Amino acid sequence: MNLKTFEIRNTTTKTARRTAVVLLVAASLSLPLHGQQASGSDSAGASATDSTTADQAIPPAVMKELEAMKKRIEQLEAQLQKRDGEPGTGPAVQGFAEGSKGPNSAGTNLASASLAQSSLTQPQSETASSAASTPTTQPAEPFAFADWTWLNGNARTKEAAFDSKFFTPEIRADVSYIYDFNNPKDNTIGGSSEVFRSGEVQVTQLGVGGDFHYDNVRARLMTQFGMYSQTTPRNDASVAHGQWNLDNAYRYVSEAYGGYHFNALHGINLDAGIFVSYIGLFSYYNFDNWAYQPSYVSSNTPWFFNGVRLQVFPTAKLKIEPWFINGWQSYGKFNKKPGLGGQINYRPNGAVSIILNNYGLGTDTLGVPNRTRFHTDDSIEVKYYDNPGRLLDKAAFTFTGDLGCESGGGVSCFGNTVKVVGGQRIVNPKQSFVGYMIYNRLWFHKDRYAVTLGGGQINNPGRYLVLLPPINGATAISGTPYFTENPGDPYKAWDMTATYDYMPSQYITFRWEYNHRAANVPYFTGRGGVTPPGGNTGPLGSTVPGWAPDLRKDENRLNLSVLVKF
Repeated sequence: MNLKTFEIRNTTTKTARRTAVVLLVAASLSLPLHGQQASGSDSAGASATDSTTADQAIPPAVMKELEAMKKRIEQLEAQLQKRDGEPGTGPAVQGFAEGSKGPNSAGTNLASASLAQSSLTQPQSETASSAASTPTTQPAEPFAFADWTWLNGNARTKEAAFDSKFFTPEIRADVSYIYDFNNPKDNTIGGSSEVFRSGEVQVTQLGVGGDFHYDNVRARLMTQFGMYSQTTPRNDASVAHGQWNLDNAYRYVSEAYGGYHFNALHGINLDAGIFVSYIGLFSYYNFDNWAYQPSYVSSNTPWFFNGVRLQVFPTAKLKIEPWFINGWQSYGKFNKKPGLGGQINYRPNGAVSIILNNYGLGTDTLGVPNRTRFHTDDSIEVKYYDNPGRLLDKAAFTFTGDLGCESGGGVSCFGNTVKVVGGQRIVNPKQSFVGYMIYNRLWFHKDRYAVTLGGGQINNPGRYLVLLPPINGATAISGTPYFTENPGDPYKAWDMTATYDYMPSQYITFRWEYNHRAANVPYFTGRGGVTPPGGNTGPLGSTVPGWAPDLRKDENRLNLSVLVKF
């Protein structure tokens, strides 16, 4: 829950408290007056009492009782004001603003209301020493001790445009114009999970939804209309395992889950559904990020998981979050085994955030039931300069490192292992993922302007995490002989990005960005495009006689985008 919402609710609680006091005092005053009028009803003059008569009619014991109540209420209000003004304290949370790839999860707060109710129902015979005692404070909200809007992967909005006890709405719009200097004739860009068309204005995502929260019950919905509704599902091969067209069922939803908040420790949340993955540091939503096109470590790792997560906050600075999920960015399971994973997020102070993501067990290669995937993705974000009074008012950097591999089903984590089966020598090639990315951001003039420089590298033999180019309509299910993803196939790539942001409001970003990307094999769309003459021909991804896609080893792009979040 944001600060604005808390202040509104706290003010409302104080108003209700004072109203109740007035009613209570009025009721106390009316009792002796009504009694006197009843006893003097046989005389016309006795019923016409003035204020002096009324004051004299109030018994001294009642006046003493009212004075004691008034003093008690003033003491409790002073204690509430003192508690509310202390940093790092507050009521137990119903939700939590995620620090990476995650949206805000707002929630209701009943602590103030319950405390106000208790102050109005205190016995009037309470002693003075107990009246002066300090009420018990609730555990501090997780990570509420600092402002985290500077984090890469975390929305920079400091308050919701609208909030209520039951629902906090959220609206996102991501519209971009990309110019690819390769100038593909079919306007198609491949190899990215954020950028898809060249020389056109496209809606990458329009999201409408928000967070529901009442009586410790939580739910979140966020839609994804636009390019994401087509491009994200096409990278999921699990939908080919079984029936019911899971890609169609989920394509217009980026987040959809329900759960419950337990008032234990500093908060425990149990959620089930589709939630953002947190692997790769960058958020699925470009508004939240320092750059529009993240490096391969983020762009090639999951944006969502479908399953169950448990968020445990042992302290106000630590989150431990295990996952039980269908698999690696998949609506269903590729084979028989589910995936297990989790995140640890530790923020020792307001300038450092450490994120550790780990994934394992899942058999995430379609049709290869005994090939298991392991992955670790770890990041650190550091704000190393913060001086709001200067032209350069803030500076921070982030570093992410990834290690992963697959084992079994004809591949090996640690090298080209050799097995002899039936006298035949079989080589299991190395199937691994090694990558990193680093970004540095500078904010200027009260965070109105920002410049980000960064980039990264990957080495992914076997190409099991490389995004397949959409050659002749190829998807993760169809594959294509024009760009194979066989065990041992080499793939090395690097990129760099320069980003300039203009942010006249906390709810909008105007972004200009230049990207350079390169690979050791032809991968990026060239001038001839990746679409056969006349459109896709034959089965998706299949070869077309007399035609071949134009693939290049490098790519340069200019990105102009408008990003909105309420």
